[in-house]
Amino acid sequence: MKSMTFQASLAAAAMLAAAWLVSPLSAQTQTPPAPAPAGTAPAATAPNVPAPSSTATAPAAPTASPAAAASTTAKPDAAAAVQAMKELSPWVMFMSADVIVKAVMIGLAFASLMTWTVFIAKSIELSVASTKLRSALKKTAEARSLAEAQMALGAKEGILPSFLAAALREARMSAGLSSDAGIKERAASSFQEIVRAEQRRIRIGMGVLATIGSTSPFVGLFGTVWGIMNSFIGISKSQTTNLAVVAPGIAEALLATAIGLVAAIPAVIIYNHFARVTKGYLELVSRASGAAGRLLSRDLDRSHGSVHSRAAE
Repeated sequence: MKSMTFQASLAAAAMLAAAWLVSPLSAQTQTPPAPAPAGTAPAATAPNVPAPSSTATAPAAPTASPAAAASTTAKPDAAAAVQAMKELSPWVMFMSADVIVKAVMIGLAFASLMTWTVFIAKSIELSVASTKLRSALKKTAEARSLAEAQMALGAKEGILPSFLAAALREARMSAGLSSDAGIKERAASSFQEIVRAEQRRIRIGMGVLATIGSTSPFVGLFGTVWGIMNSFIGISKSQTTNLAVVAPGIAEALLATAIGLVAAIPAVIIYNHFARVTKGYLELVSRASGAAGRLLSRDLDRSHGSVHSRAAE
């Protein structure tokens, strides 16, 4: 019985030894397990995660950095352009304009100042001259001779006293001549010279208005063309057509045209206004010339009548 137990123990030991020897061979010939799905335990995939992640993210960094850099550089430029657009005003546009555009704007502003100066000066001059001439015509309306008209006006200066003085001078210089037609003709010639001198005097400043009204739009257009040309040059250098970048330069250029119109439109309107007012004043001057001619004719007829009466006596 002991021998049977021993044999059984020996057989069990032999089986254990055989199993121990066979286990390494089975481990070497065993096929590797299938990859675990995404929802498996993290313990099996944890050792392999760092290596793929480092190799996968490393190439992505160079491709993402230029876009990030471009976005970071573009955002400040866009913000600065938007801020410049918000702060855009006529004064800021003038200060940012080119030297030639600035010179054009200053010249047009000076022309506009001259227009309004001429307007104020000529308005006062024409108003005073018309009032004085109407008053003088009323005072001499009942006069019967040149001497009486001069006494009614006194020692005042004006266009009508000039006509009366010219008529008296011609009558005095033609004393002893029997041709009344020649005296009247020479007096009329003197009156025409006085009228032409008064026309030249009263039209002083009208040429300035005509010049400003006709040339200011073209001067402003020159400034606009120059400014837009510089804007396109800046666009080509900056390699961008963003409206926030392009708009300030074009606005500065268009400001020159706006100032040109501001100078030209009032000049044309004021010129037309003074043309009508001057025409009315020159009609009063013609009335004064006719009044002086009638007084001279009465004096001549009166002098000849007295001569004829003396001869009859």
